[in-house]
Amino acid sequence: MVIGYDAKRAFQNSTGLGNYSRILVCGLAQEHQDIRAFLYSPHMDGEYAKYFTSYANISTRKPTHIDRYFPDIWRRFGVAVHLKGDKVKIFHGLSHELPHGIPHSIKRVVTMHDLIVWRYPGFYKPFDRMVHRMKQRHSCRIADVVVAISEQTKRDLIEYLQVPEEKIKVIYQSCDPMFWKPVSDSDRAYVRETYNLPEKYIICVGSIEERKNQVNVVRALAQLPDDVHLVVVGKNHGGYQSAVQSAIRSQGLTDRVHILKDADFEDFPALYACAYASVYMSLFEGFGIPILESMCCDTPVVTSNVSSMPEAGGEAALYADPKNPKEIADRLRELLENPALRQQLVEKGRAQREKFSQHKVVSDLYNLYTTLVPPETEE
Repeated sequence: MVIGYDAKRAFQNSTGLGNYSRILVCGLAQEHQDIRAFLYSPHMDGEYAKYFTSYANISTRKPTHIDRYFPDIWRRFGVAVHLKGDKVKIFHGLSHELPHGIPHSIKRVVTMHDLIVWRYPGFYKPFDRMVHRMKQRHSCRIADVVVAISEQTKRDLIEYLQVPEEKIKVIYQSCDPMFWKPVSDSDRAYVRETYNLPEKYIICVGSIEERKNQVNVVRALAQLPDDVHLVVVGKNHGGYQSAVQSAIRSQGLTDRVHILKDADFEDFPALYACAYASVYMSLFEGFGIPILESMCCDTPVVTSNVSSMPEAGGEAALYADPKNPKEIADRLRELLENPALRQQLVEKGRAQREKFSQHKVVSDLYNLYTTLVPPETEE
């Protein structure tokens, strides 16, 4: 079964969309040797290229000659030229997009992670908003199947883009396989020393941006005991960090909030594992990957009671109104003061996370592919 992938973010993106792409492509290549994958991307020279080199059934395609000077145009309009020559049977856009001109003989699948550009248009500059909406509308219209990474995203696809429900398939996402491995004592000691971590801290992972709502997490911290610190792991996005810094100063928390903007991704499991709790109070998410990462590292989670977060956390998390710092603080205090509750959530997290294992996600996607192109029809 020959599958083509829009792999731009697999090679270039360090966060959610990139991780999703790499996990799926590598998982499929590893677990299903009958798949031949072609990755189409204008750039393949980044640090993430190493993920794919060990798989004999993964090949790459990038623009050549004059096309390499116009990578965005090639990605939108030039990729389709290669598909028949590569004998692609299914083309899968892994991050909201499908190129123009895909031959009708090729089945088209697109993964939609969220519709934030429709639900919260103010988070985007006008031109970016227009482009994202145009691409999403086009992709959902021409796709044979739209993969939604949560029931929340499925509901939004129906509401905002009027995608027929029968065209949508919910397949959850997983997180990087490194999160599923036990964290050693030496790894814990390494991150404590490397990042000069406080003894007792709550971790908050995610880009520092308005939607992630770190300001209210800071305000919640001010209501907790003085020996509890907050470690924020994420890069600044759109200037929101100035609002976070202002909240830190106004609450007198300069010594208790630690922002790690350049943490090595490979250190994330140990950063989670050393934390007393994880807090993720986003206003809206397609899934909420830090919730799953926390559960994989046996770190109990306090998260938002809106959007897809209850879907990801299930009974393994505590929930609060993301706009209510007191409620956030109350849930965190419950964890701090009740070790039995903390351990109960850890145990529930071990069960909940299995719903999103790489094996399950890969199997669900493979089964979808075989319904589109049954193996017995392959040449």
